[in-house]
Amino acid sequence: MTFSFFDIFWVLLLLSSFLPGLQQRQVASRRVQALREFERSRNSRAILLIHRQESINFLGIPISRYISIEDSEQVLRAIRLTPPDVPIDLILHTPGGLVLATEQIGRALIRHPAKVTVFVPHYAMSGGTMLALAADEIVMDANAVLGPVDPQLGNMAAASILKVVEQKPISEIDDQTLIMADLSRKAIDQVQRFVRTLLKDSIPKQKIAPENIERIVEAITTGRVTHDYPIMVEEATELGLPVTVGLPNSIYDLMELYPQPQGGRPSVQYIPMPYEPRPALPEPKGRPLPEQARL
Repeated sequence: MTFSFFDIFWVLLLLSSFLPGLQQRQVASRRVQALREFERSRNSRAILLIHRQESINFLGIPISRYISIEDSEQVLRAIRLTPPDVPIDLILHTPGGLVLATEQIGRALIRHPAKVTVFVPHYAMSGGTMLALAADEIVMDANAVLGPVDPQLGNMAAASILKVVEQKPISEIDDQTLIMADLSRKAIDQVQRFVRTLLKDSIPKQKIAPENIERIVEAITTGRVTHDYPIMVEEATELGLPVTVGLPNSIYDLMELYPQPQGGRPSVQYIPMPYEPRPALPEPKGRPLPEQARL
């Protein structure tokens, strides 16, 4: 049997169409296996909520992922399927998202009778921070960050809109801004009420000292800093949040299975292994110049 050039071409075309699907199934299988191993090591229910800022490109336009209603449906289902005596481990990597979806997940987490632990390998901003506040323990990488949870109306901070109303005579403010200010005040009140609910959680035990609750609410909900301000582990600990520094290696292994899709040349590249110590290079002779020879 002989094959023509066109026969070989069609075979290669068929193989190239099947390979991405096979690779995707292989990665999905590795994810499930890694998740099961993590659950067995901690005797817990593990839930991943991972959002990449630019997950796909459609016609050259980056599409960002965030906490959505679909996410809340899936997370709530996972919590419902978890027995009351089984701890929940939530692995977070997200820029935030819808307040409604975040509140639904947060309330479900504080209602779970067993311990809830949130792991933050890189960042959990805005709504992600709210979910971290619902946990009994927040385990963070030493360089990971949380963020403020002050409400945003469109692309403007609610606190900044209120500042305009406070600093200008009402006769010089248009109706649209006054309406926005009213909505801003309501949004801040709602967020503060919800954050207090999360911080007062006492199931299975009180996680935040009562004297720290108002200080935390004031620091992260009132717009004292910009919405993308990074709250490092030192500041989070100083505020009184239940932060533990140091993630198990299995968390990093899981994150490797959710890579940022590459479009062409990678922006970061390195040899993925611990760097071995190298002998010091010999000092170059004649440089730097001796002190007396310098001008």
